[in-house]
Amino acid sequence: MTHRTRPPSRICPACDGFASAAVTLGGRDHHGHLRTITAHCPACHGTGTAHRPARLREGARA
Repeated sequence: MTHRTRPPSRICPACDGFASAAVTLGGRDHHGHLRTITAHCPACHGTGTAHRPARLREGARA
């Protein structure tokens, strides 16, 4: 019996799968915590995977 294999995952070419990053703004707040923001990859919107292109249907519609 053969094992079923999954199709290879499509890693985003813009971020190589590292879709989000925490960036420090420099300095600390009054509680002593670092101020950070989260930056997401604009190509994959923070998912880390590339979207599959939609398949085009050939032929005319009736």
